[in-house]
Amino acid sequence: MRTTLTSSCEEAAAFIRRGELAAFPTETVYGLGADALDVTAVKRIFEVKGRPTDNPMIVHLANADDIQSVVREISRAAGLLVSAFVPGPLTLVLEKASIIPMEVTAGLTTVGVRVPAHPVAHEFLSACGRPVAAPSANRSGAPSPTTWESVREDLDGLVPCILKGDRSAVGLESTVVDCTGSTPMILREGAIGLDMLRTIVPGVQPSSTSGGRTERSPGLRHRHYAPEARVRLYDPDAPVPAESSAYIGVSRPLAEAGFEIVMICRDVDHYAHELFHFFRECDRKGVRRIYCQRPPASGIGAALLDRIVRAGEPASRKG
Repeated sequence: MRTTLTSSCEEAAAFIRRGELAAFPTETVYGLGADALDVTAVKRIFEVKGRPTDNPMIVHLANADDIQSVVREISRAAGLLVSAFVPGPLTLVLEKASIIPMEVTAGLTTVGVRVPAHPVAHEFLSACGRPVAAPSANRSGAPSPTTWESVREDLDGLVPCILKGDRSAVGLESTVVDCTGSTPMILREGAIGLDMLRTIVPGVQPSSTSGGRTERSPGLRHRHYAPEARVRLYDPDAPVPAESSAYIGVSRPLAEAGFEIVMICRDVDHYAHELFHFFRECDRKGVRRIYCQRPPASGIGAALLDRIVRAGEPASRKG
């Protein structure tokens, strides 16, 4: 298959409208989209990515008003969060409408919905004219792509179209909040942190209390975000192996000379923006170990720590 690279939102949307796949940029990471109402197209996403079928997808919409068309109802808490943070890097889990196939939700009666705050994504989704189911546009388990070049690296020849855009501004996947119960709960950390959510809905609970609800969010039931290199949290008191190693953080490591690649970020936001891109650059250069400074466990730091830990979890390789 020849993969079309285009900067035209209309051209990319035409692939979706005729039941094919198209990768597209958002402010979080690049997504791999299919018409959410087309079961055959949705199944193709799982095949292309090697994605487990028990991993639900997020439905992407052009406008906040479109949410009501794919869910049974919007709770009061969800409505408040929509007014405050949508469009933006926030996914809300709600009871799905009957038009959303079970293939999108991994057999669940709930669905994650998001309206990206990205001008290209908005134009693309508007041109599609229908809800678009989209996980990240990468091989399952690999670091999420934040550039169209990374999408091509993983999926060239496997997807019909890649819509080119700028590098993703956030660099980590969206915050996921389950709004189906009486108490909204964070299922996945992201750029919109607990403190921000509680300014709008004080009762929102952190991810540590979500328990069995985690199955309703992508990115939690299988190993994710992992480069070929081994990922570890940096311990300044532990020796760095002599083998090829890299470091990323906001402070310089104690023994900088022991690393082949060192990236010092301006702040935690910049750290989050760079993480997945850094993972991919290290793989391209054959680095065997990546050491990540422990970020603060609040705000986007909590999301960053989550991704680092999941990337470093021992598990069988991607798939």
